[in-house]
Amino acid sequence: MCKKIFSILTLLVLALFMIQSASATDGYFRHGYGIKYSALAGSGVAVSLSSLGAINNPALLTYVDSRLDINVSLFSPSRQYTITGAPSGFPGTFGLTPGTIESESNYFIFPTMGIAYKINPTMSLGLAFYGNGGMNSNYPAQTFYDPTSPSTGVNIEQMFAGATYSIEIAKGHSLGISALLGWQRFAAKGLIAFSNFSSDPTSLTGNSFSTAFGYGGKIGYVGKFTDFLSFGAAYQAKLSMQKFERYQGLFAEKGDFDVPASWTAGVAVVPMENLTVLLDVQQILYSGIKSVSNPMDLVNNSPALQNGDPNPNFKSLGNAEGWGFGWEDVTAVKFGLMYKLDETWTLLGGYSFNSQPIPESEVMFNILAPAVVQHHITLGLSKIIGNNEINFAVMYAPAVTVEGPNPMEAPGAQTIALKMSQFQIDFGYAFTF
Repeated sequence: MCKKIFSILTLLVLALFMIQSASATDGYFRHGYGIKYSALAGSGVAVSLSSLGAINNPALLTYVDSRLDINVSLFSPSRQYTITGAPSGFPGTFGLTPGTIESESNYFIFPTMGIAYKINPTMSLGLAFYGNGGMNSNYPAQTFYDPTSPSTGVNIEQMFAGATYSIEIAKGHSLGISALLGWQRFAAKGLIAFSNFSSDPTSLTGNSFSTAFGYGGKIGYVGKFTDFLSFGAAYQAKLSMQKFERYQGLFAEKGDFDVPASWTAGVAVVPMENLTVLLDVQQILYSGIKSVSNPMDLVNNSPALQNGDPNPNFKSLGNAEGWGFGWEDVTAVKFGLMYKLDETWTLLGGYSFNSQPIPESEVMFNILAPAVVQHHITLGLSKIIGNNEINFAVMYAPAVTVEGPNPMEAPGAQTIALKMSQFQIDFGYAFTF
């Protein structure tokens, strides 16, 4: 049995690094990790459902039997931008070609997996592999007039491995901790027009993938206070990642792209025997990552002042205060329901809403990363078959549009609208051992 499990783990780990990553997004975090939690719109920080619960809250692992969970997801993000208004042609402006361009590469397959091992009734160990995505684009157009590339876009892929230890410190109360290892890679194309804004134009665009490794940690608590009320909370520290050396002329702090800190807190309420109601609040602290949160400030951060004189305060791309994507912190409220139909069938559903990370003033650079969806509607089924479990989930994120001015054009000349929608289908299999 151990050899079989090891073989499965080895194959899936290889798959995780071979399959391009993308995911439903709260910004570029996934709306839920693990198929059951995905079916609950990402809620469930206070309820143990599988070994993958440790991704959300390491303390949940205490109450999971020894088991292996395998999930495979088909994810499809639809992304586009629309330019309205003709370029003014005024000196010093940078007008974009009017029209609507849809991003290509709209279908992705990616796995998630986790394993839990029960040391004794109060202690557990676990290992999970998962990814983030959504901050990518592939437009079949020279959006920024780059003659070296027929298309425009960026691609960032993130994969994580989490090793978890959890322990029950009192009856019904558990603490957990996860050591996290991260891997990510990034590539950009079609951005040569911003060379005059870059501290290193040779490390701005058109290079091959740049990879980076990093580390961090996560802690969590879960407690059952009555037969019908449980509370859970978790905090993930910022993951310190290596710099993207091939793009140190694009990202702030010479290619830095750490993974932001986040926290989640929530409750699980059981108002009747077969029904569990979940409510979580999560915040992702994108403001702590300068390459993501620095604004595109053309008033105070431009190579030239309005009269054409050099600007001594100019901070170029790649500088600590250089342009970023202007993202704000995201707060998400996640609501889920679990209804046990009988001893083997469980129905799951959920809805989540997250604040908009992209302000209207930051739409131009976010053509590259239009992660504007805010609503996630989910549904799932779980079926127990002996010691095994089969799970199915679907997610739909309806289209959201964020519109703002082209900041490099004459006032009122052009507007930029970013639009995105998503759907996802998940299949999962689990067995205890």
